[in-house]
Amino acid sequence: MCANIGLTNEGADKFTMNIPENIFREYDIRGVADIDLTDEVANAIGRAYGSWLIRMDVTSGITVGGDARLSTPRIKAALIEGVLSTGLDVVDVGLVTTPMLYWSLIRFNYSGGVMITGSHNPADMNGLKLCFEHGTLYGDDVRNIRLIAQGGNFETGKGKLTHADINDEYLKMLVAKFDLPFSKKFKVVCDSGNGSAGITAKKYFEMLGCECVSLFDEPDGHFPNHHPDPQKRENLQALIERVKSEKADVGIAFDGDADRIGVVDDKGDVIFGDRLMTLYWKELLAEHKGADVIVEPKCSMVLPELAEKFGGHVLYWRSGHSLIKAKMRELGALFAGEYSGHMFFADEFFGHDDAFYAAGRLLRILSKTNESLSRLMLSIPVYPSTEEIRVPCSDEEKFATVDRIKDKAQKEYKCSVVDGVRILYPDGWGLIRGSNTQPVVTVRCEGHTQEALERIMADVKARVLAEGLPDFTWTF
Repeated sequence: MCANIGLTNEGADKFTMNIPENIFREYDIRGVADIDLTDEVANAIGRAYGSWLIRMDVTSGITVGGDARLSTPRIKAALIEGVLSTGLDVVDVGLVTTPMLYWSLIRFNYSGGVMITGSHNPADMNGLKLCFEHGTLYGDDVRNIRLIAQGGNFETGKGKLTHADINDEYLKMLVAKFDLPFSKKFKVVCDSGNGSAGITAKKYFEMLGCECVSLFDEPDGHFPNHHPDPQKRENLQALIERVKSEKADVGIAFDGDADRIGVVDDKGDVIFGDRLMTLYWKELLAEHKGADVIVEPKCSMVLPELAEKFGGHVLYWRSGHSLIKAKMRELGALFAGEYSGHMFFADEFFGHDDAFYAAGRLLRILSKTNESLSRLMLSIPVYPSTEEIRVPCSDEEKFATVDRIKDKAQKEYKCSVVDGVRILYPDGWGLIRGSNTQPVVTVRCEGHTQEALERIMADVKARVLAEGLPDFTWTF
């Protein structure tokens, strides 16, 4: 992408308005819906994005979709109005998951699209993921959208709005990716968390030949049952209990926009993204020895250890869906994933994160073994570790705070600094990094033994508190 393209345009409609700088994050736009993402701001972003696309020689149109949050219809309407005013056509695909929005670009052969979603963030927040060709905007390209919006350097025209329901086409596309029927009929419990996955999840698993028990599948932006973040064990309690009571083969949870997967095995144990990836890598590397294995710094050390054992070439890279997808394209990588549950398949899929597809790949792996998921996971070492902890820290201070911690840590230990600072202790590691999506500093630790973990936790916590951040409680 060209970071500086289209910042001025002679003869364009010009005005100046105050666009909040803080909502333009590293790989999306995100803020408090009713404060930061007003109708005026959303409209200006639509006009800026449409203008940017036109200057990137996109003239056909874009797709726009949204999640189940209460503010999404309002923000979507204002954004669409802005895009149409630049002369680009818009296909509104309605209430969808983020992966459905990504696929809509393929379906309509468009180079641009916008997903309005707050993902796993609090219910009062919302955001926009801006697509271009096979990726999502990040870094300077996101910031340049703000510069165009701020300066009012907009193209003008009159685009056409149409509506499309792509749900059934999307499900048929997914199911066609698998050689059905699987050798086993699985019983699946799925938890949509009242997010947008609920409109299609049960139907999808049934199309795969599974018996499906569906929880919280009514889209509801109040999220009345639990917050739609499967990275947090506290949000998986209903799924765990139902998997056990139903004697199901697996439990699958989706976040609010279904680009992240959570997994519970047949015993009710949670399998976080880094350990789940070992199953995918084992399958992939059996056919693609020496493939690049992209690992983000929140992941367990078991992932690179097993990836190397399976024949992969390990490369650490920054967290964030846009950043990882861009790195995959640069390397021609076949797969990557995140601890948070984003899974990116490019060997038999399109390279974007789709939790529905990731669930299907997991079922395919299970169909090729006589072992249950819990038995299969016994072959993967477990190191004592914490969950990812989010410590409040303002957007203005979080990165500078982490930089200070990094500078001090590097004087004492070997560190990986590709994303924040991963302190490499002799018997484990501790990660401290600024979140790209929330006003928090995230921390996570892992040790070879429980004693090592506790020592690492104490050291990491002391470093965080020394910077004036609030005290926090570790969870496991």
